[in-house]
Amino acid sequence: MATAYIILIVVVAVVLLGVGATVTFLRPRGMHGVRRSRNRELDLTGSMPRVSDDTSAATGTATATAPAPPAQRPAEPAAPPRPSLEKPPPSAGRMIRLRARLARSQSGFGSALLGLLSRDRLDDDTWDEIEEVLITADVGVTPARQITADLRTRVKVEGSRTPEEVRAMLRGELLAQVETEASRALRTQRHEGRPAVLLMVGVNGTGKTTTCGKLARSLVGDGETVVLGAADTFRAAAADQLQTWGERVGAQVVRSDKDQADPASVAYDAVSTGIEQEVDVVLIDTAGRLHNKNDLMDELGKVKRVIEKRTAVDEVLLVLDATTGQNGLRQARVFAEVVDVTGIVLTKLDGTAKGGIVIAVQRELGVPVKLVGLGEGPDDLAPFDPEAFVDAILGG
Repeated sequence: MATAYIILIVVVAVVLLGVGATVTFLRPRGMHGVRRSRNRELDLTGSMPRVSDDTSAATGTATATAPAPPAQRPAEPAAPPRPSLEKPPPSAGRMIRLRARLARSQSGFGSALLGLLSRDRLDDDTWDEIEEVLITADVGVTPARQITADLRTRVKVEGSRTPEEVRAMLRGELLAQVETEASRALRTQRHEGRPAVLLMVGVNGTGKTTTCGKLARSLVGDGETVVLGAADTFRAAAADQLQTWGERVGAQVVRSDKDQADPASVAYDAVSTGIEQEVDVVLIDTAGRLHNKNDLMDELGKVKRVIEKRTAVDEVLLVLDATTGQNGLRQARVFAEVVDVTGIVLTKLDGTAKGGIVIAVQRELGVPVKLVGLGEGPDDLAPFDPEAFVDAILGG
């Protein structure tokens, strides 16, 4: 009996020892009783380790990590609105419409001549004054002397001089000097299955790029289709300026996307585009250059030669600032030696009382003034009309 109790006690003791071992084995191990994750990363800064698995260290519950929002690209700046297409007026009659503006700037020239010729007595001093007025108006010394001599002869022959007669006499003499046998018409029509090609040349600051844009606008107003070639690759703003002119009237602009690109290459591409698209006119704007810089002038000759590998150049228009007077004539001589100038564009003719430059430049080069700039507006470029010009000088 005693033996049976001893055996029972031993069994109970063994059972109790087993339960205690089991409880100890199941107790969580680690700091504060939190089981460490196998994927725990060490924090080398000495702070608490960072748990990288999906189990919360504090609660032991699963937590879902929200995905990071996709990176947003910065909004691209809105493209500037394209200018709406404009409908330019035709070129016909522009000189007549702008005659009043021209008369205001040229009235000093004409009024002085009319006043001198209306004197009761015309002596040598008076004729010297008439010649001086003509020279001051940039007519040039030789033409001024010829005009003075012709007027003097007519006064002696005709005798009486009413104001109307004086004005008619002076008008006839000025017209004789302004007129030229060369045609003032611009060759802007397609021929032989190709577009007309116009090359714009001139020194810096004459308004060449602006004139090119205005001419494109005038041609579109006359119903022509136009391609513009931005071959002024040395002035950063020139191509952008020409682009703006083209977009306003729907004319395509051919330009290079490289700085300091070869201007001859741009001109060639513009002509090729015009031929492929069967447009009426290709206008090439070239870089302004000093007339006394041989390398720049040689480059201009190269532009023309490269174009002629593709097609002929129909017009070479020399853009001159009317306010430069005799200096403009020196520029004109050099350009005429490098490229065959076919016509003159006189800009800023409304801002000077020296309209005699028309006579001087035609006499010097033997080529006609074909276009004149009579203001800053987009439609202030006009075909030159000799009668309207002389009437404006005389205030009529």
